[in-house]
Parts: sequence; C-alpha cells; structure tokens
Amino acid sequence: MTPDPWSATHRCAPFLRWAGSKRRLLPVLKKYWTKKHNRYVEPFAGSACLFFAVNPPKAILGDLNPELIATYIEMKYRIDAVLKELDRLGPANKREYKRLRSVDTSTIAPPARAARFIYLNRFCFNGIYRTNLQGRFNVPYSGYGCGELPEPSLFRQCSRRLRKVRLMNADFEKILKQTERGDLVYMDPPYAVRARRVFRQYDPSTFTYEDITRLRAWMERLNAAKISFILSYAESDEADVLKKGFSHEMIAVRRNIAGFATHRAWTNEILISNA
Repeated sequence: MTPDPWSATHRCAPFLRWAGSKRRLLPVLKKYWTKKHNRYVEPFAGSACLFFAVNPPKAILGDLNPELIATYIEMKYRIDAVLKELDRLGPANKREYKRLRSVDTSTIAPPARAARFIYLNRFCFNGIYRTNLQGRFNVPYSGYGCGELPEPSLFRQCSRRLRKVRLMNADFEKILKQTERGDLVYMDPPYAVRARRVFRQYDPSTFTYEDITRLRAWMERLNAAKISFILSYAESDEADVLKKGFSHEMIAVRRNIAGFATHRAWTNEILISNA
C-alpha cells in the first residue's frame, strides 16, 4: 500500500518563515497535486511550504533571491555543516541579531552564510525579506513570538526532500522555460498591489505591473502546452487580469495586519488554475 503523504509521519513543515506564505491554504492547495503529475515546479519559492508538504519525486525550485537559493543549496548538500554553524550562534536577542545582520556575506563560508540567513529569517519582523538600495538585509528584529529555531530533525527532513530538487536563482521566465507536460507549476508571485508593495518586495526591484503582464503571458503558454498550473494571488485588479478565462476560486484567509497577532483580519486569496 502506498503511504499516505498527508499522514503525520510524512508531513514536513518548511524550516523558513516567509511573509505571504500560503501555509494556511495548504488543505486546498495540496489537492492540485495528483498522480498524473511527475514533477513539481515553483518559480517563486519563498519558504516552499507546498513543496515540502507534497514531497514530489522531482522538483524545480527557483527564486530571484540569491540568499534564499544559496541557503537551499547548503541545506541540500551540506546539512551537517549548516547545523554546526547554527549551534555556534548566540541565543536569540537583539544584539546578536544586529551583529549577524551587519555581517558581509562575502566574507563567510557558504554554510555560515546559510546559518545566518536562517537565524535572521526566524527572528526578523514577520518573516519579511527586504533589502536596502545597497542590497543589505535591513528588516528589524522581532524576537518575541517567533519561537525557537526548528529542531535539527526538521532541518534534516527538509534536507532529504531538497536532494531531489533542481535549484535555480533566476527570473521566473527562465524557470518556466524548463517546464514540460506532466509538471505541476505552482506560482505565488510577490504582490504588485500598490497598497501592499512596501513589505512584500524581495529587493529594490519590486514586482511590477509589467511583471504581471509577463506572468499572464506565461499562464497562456503553459495552458496551450497542456502543462498544469495553479497561481495564488490577493484579490485585486491584478488578480482580475490573471484569472480571466481560467478556473478560479476565492478563499478567505485570516492574516495578521502589520505583523501583530492582536491585529487580525480576513483577506481574500484567489486561486487560479487551468485544471
């Protein structure tokens, strides 16, 4: 009998926090992965929560964020070295956080660079990745409410799942050019909604309406090639452009407003697919 991938023994949480993560949508998103799919492709990987949950036999994970992909590479190939570097870091506090944030990543070895990224991601404000114009990570310390770093067992479980993944630090178009029939493509792009842009950007080059236009063109290309896709996006004018002519459903999701648990509101996510 084939093991149930959603049983407690097969579940795998992501080891990173990520602003805009779709973890609360997993019960719906996971239904799109079926036995007809051979490979999973995600061009805006972030914390890759759906990938870790589905555990596909093959995958491509891509992202424009070089620090993120470098961390996944170290987790894939040098998990022991990354865990050793994490053990060397001081306890979670503002002083240690600011010290690590100021480190020039070009001066440290790749496993230490990955450990730094994981530490900053865990204890930064709301799991946000944001850089200044010089490309330096500048998100403030949060600490409270972030919990501890994940247990080594989770890091190792994630590392095993990353061993079957091709990792790409590239624009989404380059990644989507690798797709073929039998793939399931999951796209969760950064929001280009003007009111939400500031804390949803990867770096100084924000996701723009021109990127929405490029993405829409690729949805049409994937559909013409009979390649399955699903795209998640906030309810907005941009979502209206993306969903036109495709199947879609609206899901209400409760999110923190401004990153604080005491300020919560329901927001609508649109799931668009060619299923």
